[in-house]
This record gives sequence, C-alpha cells and structure tokens, in this order.
Amino acid sequence: MLFTSFGYALFLPVIFCLYWAVPHKFRYIILTAASLIFYMFGGPAYVLLILADAFITYEAAVILEKTESRKNRKAVLVTALILCILLLAFFKYFNFTLETFEKVCSFLSIPVQPFTKKILLPAGISFFTFQALGYLIDVYKGTVKPEKNFIRYLLFVSFFPQIMSGPIGRAKELMPQLYEERHFDEKRASEGLRQMLWGFSKKLVVADTLTRYVDVVFDDPTRYFGLTLIMATVLFTFQIYCDFSGYSDIAIGTAKLFNVDLMTNFKSPYFSRSVKEFWSRWHISLSTWFRDYVYIPLGGNRCSEKRNAFNLMVTFLLSGMWHGANWTFVLWGALHGIYQITENFCHRHLAKKEYRTMKEKDIKRSIPWNIGHFILTFALVSFAWSFFRADSIGDIAHIITHMARGLGHPVNSYLMMLNNMNLYNKMVLRLFIYIVILMAVDFAALKTDIYALFGKLKMPVRWVIYAALTTFVIVEALNGGTTQQFIYFQF
Repeated sequence: MLFTSFGYALFLPVIFCLYWAVPHKFRYIILTAASLIFYMFGGPAYVLLILADAFITYEAAVILEKTESRKNRKAVLVTALILCILLLAFFKYFNFTLETFEKVCSFLSIPVQPFTKKILLPAGISFFTFQALGYLIDVYKGTVKPEKNFIRYLLFVSFFPQIMSGPIGRAKELMPQLYEERHFDEKRASEGLRQMLWGFSKKLVVADTLTRYVDVVFDDPTRYFGLTLIMATVLFTFQIYCDFSGYSDIAIGTAKLFNVDLMTNFKSPYFSRSVKEFWSRWHISLSTWFRDYVYIPLGGNRCSEKRNAFNLMVTFLLSGMWHGANWTFVLWGALHGIYQITENFCHRHLAKKEYRTMKEKDIKRSIPWNIGHFILTFALVSFAWSFFRADSIGDIAHIITHMARGLGHPVNSYLMMLNNMNLYNKMVLRLFIYIVILMAVDFAALKTDIYALFGKLKMPVRWVIYAALTTFVIVEALNGGTTQQFIYFQF
C-alpha cells in the first residue's frame, strides 16, 4: 500500500482510532494485524517471507539465550544469518545471477537456453530482513534480551510505517515503545501530522514533478550529451532525496500518531562538507547498520591505513549490492568507497600537521573553506547518483564520456537541454523555486526543530499554513497525473 494512495488515507484513520480505543494489552495485536494487512496490498503471498524471517530470528534468539557454549552460540547465529540472507538473495539476486550467467555464456560463445521466468522482488525485503538480522546480532552480543512473545516480535519486524523503506529500527530503542503502555500525546501527534504533511509535499510536489524530466533522459541516456546529462543528474539528486526523505518523514510522522519514535533518517545531507559527513546525514539507519554490523567487526579504523581502506571498500560494495541487483549499484558503492579512502588519505597526509590527529568535526574551518567543500561534496555525490540511476554499465560509460561535450557553447547547450527534457523557462523557474525552498528548510533544520517551531505559531496562522500547503499538495498531485511509486520500494 502506498502512503500516497487513497487506500492509505482510509487505512490510517481506522487503525489510529482502533489502536487508541482498545485497552493497552490488545494494542500490539491491532498494530501487528494492521502491519500484515498493509503489506498484503503489495502481494498477499509475500507476507510468508516476513513470517519466515521473523520465525527464524525469533527462534534463534530464544535458543541463544538458552545456549552457554560460545561455539554453539556462534553456530546458531551463523545458521540463522545464512538462512535469512539466502531468502533475501534468492528473491533479490536470482534474476540478476541468471542474466549475468547468460551474458558470460554468450560472450564465451557457449550455447545456453534462456531462462524466461522472472522472480518478482517483494517490496521492502531488504529493510525488514536487516531489521531482523540486527535484532538477532544484538541478542547474540547481549545488548538486547530476546522477546518471548512471537506476535510482539512480529510487530517489531513488520511495523507498517517503516516496513517498506525504513527507517531500519534497532530493537533496543524501538521494541519497548511498541509494547509498553503508551498514552495519547496530542502534541506529538500534531508534530507527526506536520512532519507527514512536509513529507507528502516533498514526494508529491517535488519528487514526482522532477521524475517526469529525469526519466526522459535516463530511460535512454545514449541519445543525449552535455548539459542535458548534467541537468538530469542534478535533478535526480533532488528527486531521490525528496522521494526517500519524504517517505521517511511520512513514516516517522505516522509512528508519532501512535506515540512511537522512529530513528531519524536524514539530517540535511546536501549541506555536508565531505562524503564521510554525507553518509552520517543520508539514510542514517542503513549507514549506521553497516557501520555497526559490518565496518566495525571488520576492524573499522582501529587498524592500519591499508586495512582501513579495505574495510571501507568492502562496506560500501556491500551497501551497493544491498541497494539492488545490478552492476551499476556495485559501481556506485565502489565510487563512494573510493571517495572516502581518498578523503582519509588527504586528511592523514595532506592536511595541516595540527589537523591530522584531530577529528574532522573538531576542526574549525573558515566560511570559504566550508562553502568550497560543500560545493565539492555536492558535485561528487551528484555525479555518483548518475551511476545509481543508470540502467546499465553501458549507460554509465556514455554518461561519463559525454557529460562535458558541448559545454563550450552554453546558449546552444541550454536551449538543447530545454528541448531534450521537454522543459520551458517557466518550469525551470518553478523547479528552481521548489529546490530553493527545500534547501532553505534543510538549512534552517541544521539549527532549529522546524516542526516544533511551526507548533509555536498562533493557531490561526498555523491552520492557514496547513490548509494552504495541503491544498497546494493536492492540486499539484492531481495536475501531475499518476503518483509515482517510491524509489526505495525496489530495494
């Protein structure tokens, strides 16, 4: 079920009323049933996957608590991890593996019968799988006690606001909120509705509008060059941010209606001054998951420089693979790994001597330095997004080799870009205004709690803003035609 669908507009109020109407001891049952029903709209059979992941990790956690031998505990953990990862790999990488095999056979002139049957990818499988695996690893480490009630644990794995695209919850923070007695908090519910409204604005007004112009180019980038490729890449940079952070805002806002706090997933990422800082602000629930369960166990940065570079590259390659079954995602992950390895090298060897032993966050920089590195980081991240959006390695090769072509004739390049993307000057101005407002709000959010700030406005002013923004979002969504699926649903 899409957050932006009419069905969700009916579903959410019904669940909200039921949840707060029944006694506390039945509320987790209401939420669990609602979460499974919510997911069934994407394919009833795929609920079995959630049940399978939940059952494997639930039973493994219970066994871990009863097992004292370190060797046996490790065997239980590894077995459960392998089973869950195999389920994820089958649905996510089966088609990719066969296609790669067929291409290799074709290259080597080996005859092979094409496999025409495709496996459909269940929405959100990577998210709920990683949430369950994180819980099991935490139980193994002893930082979380195993849940003895399977229905309660199933709610943790399947909680409907976050099941499709996160944020990926941690058991220690999320599970107590789902089960403890909670009282309706009007202030937090109001804040949640404000956050949902802003999320809908980013998705329906900005992301879905940008989609129409981005897809024209990236559906067949070999037809274009120069400023057209650059503009499409920049617009996709904002499209994916508004699409994914919009989903996170709606998910976090929805959870607040039930007095539940989900993990913050974005913190103004495009104001980062390094790629390392970008990853501390972008998709935080995933980046911290890979940090805690992959990067640190590999050795993190408490090792030699070469080993640290290896750890970074492995972590980002796995992150790329997590995002999708395509070599383009692997290259995207590798590129971000190279970015961070290069940044670390520059910090350790090229920075001022007094800075080399300091953490980046503790170094006081000048305003020109901050602005320059903000621009450089934005350019590097945007360039990497073209790898993420491209459909094939061939498309990436064309984009890299043709981005600079024709830029020596700026007027002709601009007019050609407008024609190629079916844009016109008024629409360019409109998109520019959307992006400026978005970035202004993000910049303000660096120092201020925007949602709380709006809550402090006088009631008439607040409601005029709410009504105006809601009307604008609805009108824009209707004028934009069909609502686009959230990008991260494919992961």
